[in-house]
Amino acid sequence: MSQTQENPMKKISLEKVVLNMGLGRSGDVIEIAKKALQQISGKSPNSREAKETQRDWGIRKGEPIGVAITIRGQEARDLLKRLLEAKGNQVKQKSFDNFGNYSFGINEHIDIPGVKYDPKIGILGLGISVTLTRPGYGIRTRSKHKARVGKNHIIKPEEAKDYLIKEFGVTVV
Repeated sequence: MSQTQENPMKKISLEKVVLNMGLGRSGDVIEIAKKALQQISGKSPNSREAKETQRDWGIRKGEPIGVAITIRGQEARDLLKRLLEAKGNQVKQKSFDNFGNYSFGINEHIDIPGVKYDPKIGILGLGISVTLTRPGYGIRTRSKHKARVGKNHIIKPEEAKDYLIKEFGVTVV
């Protein structure tokens, strides 16, 4: 009567949720996007600067062209539930990469539950990236003796889909 136990090192968890609004220009739109992301997440976002100059588009290096915010922990779980609800609790199969990450977009930020329309902000779209992790993934980012994650330990797209189905009750289309 021995039960099979799952390996604790194979347990998948939510590492972070990143909200991003790439606007392509600086000025008042950056402040408007910051207000929109703060309305969605309750935290203050930061701006993202251009990495290089694009003369054709009128963008200079170092000029703010977008805003982003990273949410972790229980707040990330709660926010992801709201974001998935805005998409009708459906995820597309092609939105998963080979490392268990999931990305999707929302065309109108007012579709997110709990976000009210503000005429000063208007309607903006945003991109969402969800990063899943397993115990031991810290070897990729630590400062001393970085190492690769073994191929058997990498989160496969099927495992990521199963995790989202089980934890958030989504359907994969």
